[in-house]
Amino acid sequence: MELDISGREVLSIQGDEADAFSEGYLCPKGVALKELDSDPDRLREPMIRRDGVWHSASWEEAFAEIDRRLNPIITQHGRDAVGLYFGNPVVHNTALTLYAPALRSALGTHNVFTASSVDQAPKQLAVALMFGNGLSMPIPDIDRCQYLLILGANPLVSNGSLLTAPNIGERLKRLRQRGGKMVVIDPCRTKTATAADEHFFIRPGTDAFFLFAIIHTLFAENLTSLGKLDQHTDGIEKVKSLAESFSPETVAAQCGIDADAIRTIARDIASAESAAVYGRIGTCTQRFGTLASWLPEVIHVLTGNLDREGGAMFTKAAHGPPNTKGAAGAGRGLRTGRWKSRVREFPEIFGELPVACLAEEIETPGEGQIRALVTVAGNPVLSTPNSERLSRAFESLDFMVSLDLFLNETTRHADVILPGISPLENSHYDFVFSQLAVRNNARFSPKLFEPPRGQLTDWETILRLVALLTGKGLQVDTASLDREILLQLIHRETKTKTSTIHGRDPQEILKALEPRVGPERMIDFMLRTGPYGEGFGGNSEVLSLAVLEANPHGVDLGALQQRIPEVLRTRSGKIELAPEMVIEDVVRLQQSLSEENEEMVLIGRRHLRSNNSWMHNIERLVVGKRRCTLQLNPTDAERLGLQDAEMAAVSSRVGAIEIPVEITDAILPGVASIPHGWGHDGLHTKLQLASAHAGVNSNVLADEEIIDIPSGNAVLCGIPIQVKQANGTIPSSSEKI
Repeated sequence: MELDISGREVLSIQGDEADAFSEGYLCPKGVALKELDSDPDRLREPMIRRDGVWHSASWEEAFAEIDRRLNPIITQHGRDAVGLYFGNPVVHNTALTLYAPALRSALGTHNVFTASSVDQAPKQLAVALMFGNGLSMPIPDIDRCQYLLILGANPLVSNGSLLTAPNIGERLKRLRQRGGKMVVIDPCRTKTATAADEHFFIRPGTDAFFLFAIIHTLFAENLTSLGKLDQHTDGIEKVKSLAESFSPETVAAQCGIDADAIRTIARDIASAESAAVYGRIGTCTQRFGTLASWLPEVIHVLTGNLDREGGAMFTKAAHGPPNTKGAAGAGRGLRTGRWKSRVREFPEIFGELPVACLAEEIETPGEGQIRALVTVAGNPVLSTPNSERLSRAFESLDFMVSLDLFLNETTRHADVILPGISPLENSHYDFVFSQLAVRNNARFSPKLFEPPRGQLTDWETILRLVALLTGKGLQVDTASLDREILLQLIHRETKTKTSTIHGRDPQEILKALEPRVGPERMIDFMLRTGPYGEGFGGNSEVLSLAVLEANPHGVDLGALQQRIPEVLRTRSGKIELAPEMVIEDVVRLQQSLSEENEEMVLIGRRHLRSNNSWMHNIERLVVGKRRCTLQLNPTDAERLGLQDAEMAAVSSRVGAIEIPVEITDAILPGVASIPHGWGHDGLHTKLQLASAHAGVNSNVLADEEIIDIPSGNAVLCGIPIQVKQANGTIPSSSEKI
């Protein structure tokens, strides 16, 4: 971004046309940083709740309250008596990304939950089992792709989720201009579907049927062509055997796509010069999310489009993520189930439990019951299933502390809120999304403003919490603790035989990083030991933080390159095409082939200006036409006796809401759509603008008992519902429908 400032005031924000990657494109979140920075509702001092009333407090008072109330719970009931929740904004905040592991380690609880299990957990699980790491996601090389199949994704609105591709609209336009083809599979004719060469409506939650039918066709018509991948792949025959059950004729009635159309798509993928399959939120947040996330990668392998220019390729991020470290082509693979949730016994994945289990873990008495909670930059009351139950569960906690910018629907339940700082007071390096980019690149943004005097930075706040939880007390030298955490990273790197600093003196490396401190010091260390770094060898032209500081428009590290077998970190050193954990779930899919689609189902939807709930407190992002509506096909509206803009009552097994109707032929009959992130009722919150545009929370209808079995991900796409006119009482949230 380019920012024009005067003193402490931001005058304007616009895209940086000289940026090495973004092409000058700027999304609404970037534009909104000016308003977020100056938002009068943003918390600027700690808050303590006593007898239901909020009071401003000093930092020392806030930490003393945490020490007084949280540590006794741990002492009496054990560390698992505390739950930890990390929200989506953590990955957009460099300091939180870097220091969150230290907080988790200090807390020592097994009850860790994140926004991943209402989002991308199925995709991370699938790729970890196949390639050995949860962020080894093959990225559609859309800048060179000739055939792109998109399922359950709307990148012209999401800007590319798990696909870092700024200005994606122009990139997709160029794909078609060079003779390529884009096909969209979606229950709704989205903005992306409208721009596609072809769009096929699909019944929500049936993407795995459709994808398996493509694989069936590839085998049946001898269209498989692995090329160089053949010697690096295990499990082909197993996949072929499983695909026999899913012929296009068998699945057509289930998914609503004609058998001939499925065969044509399979043939087009196989014959294209290069092809990629991109599935996203709609394929992840369904009851077969892991299968629907696994099958696109199977198609890539079978057609030779994995690790091929224009197909699906692996990014090589500059900061040295796990798939760039260690012995090339070999690793430990994924370990799961090291512990389980107490009530439903769901296994941990990536050290996390499904957030759909959080309420029951708070409510259910017994050893290991969650009695206290720490939330970091998240609003799970709006973003997770059966949100009314979760809200009630939060109110029953003995103690809750939140690190957040706002007094929102979640933090209103806290006893202490520790305010974060403005994004413009934080430096930034992208650790997560740079691993998912369509082109290798790196950039660093120094903080624009100093935090107010007395305000702790986010990393200092985390370290103060770490100190409390590890017995270091209220008076702690955060600089010393920061140095200790970094030394642990350095020691680990110097003991790694494949590292560029193997065998070096950790103190020597630490000294070479001076005088930097905090996140900047960690960033510099990771860049210098990363795949483009100089390994502390004295070459000032190789990548380091100093190089990024000298290149404010970013550094282009080149187009995606072939990385197999180097990128693989499975135990076998091969692509595990048929991992046991996934194959076991195919039985569940086969059993559902005979199910009849009689119920109306609910899906979510996204808008460019409301990807996250905090965006609803930004004036420029909430003005205009009302967006929190129930979209219905005209045939359903007529059947239900509903008119445009009329209030409808929508109910599920777990809850009920009333919402205005929007009639559109852009949605499949039998399907209804409500956008996520709304429901700002204003009760005990401090979100004045959002409360004035409250909308309703679609997750009141989401059922926490319906999840994707392998990953534990919540099902937010394909929720069975009933819809009727809102002309009488509607069932309470506790009444079964």
